[in-house]
Amino acid sequence: MKNDVIYGWENEGTKELFQAILKLRTVKECEDFFRDLMTLHEIGEMAERLRIAKMLDRDMSYLDIADKAGTSTTTVTRVANWLKHGRGGYRLILDRIGK
Repeated sequence: MKNDVIYGWENEGTKELFQAILKLRTVKECEDFFRDLMTLHEIGEMAERLRIAKMLDRDMSYLDIADKAGTSTTTVTRVANWLKHGRGGYRLILDRIGK
């Protein structure tokens, strides 16, 4: 995407990070790695975004999702935008884990 180039987040460092993530084999390994890598708040935010994407995929209303997730409709809208117009990452995971 155009903004990816502008922000320059795709680089050798991020490629190395994603390659490292692919080496994880179990949920426990993921828990340990992500806990060392990120703050509890960051992990919680990522989990919440996935939860929101799952609710959007079930065609729940933005207001219902915001209420259930305890977040703003702005956050729900942001996730919806990436779900619909992103690079397909949410769609890939949602299809793989099932609704």
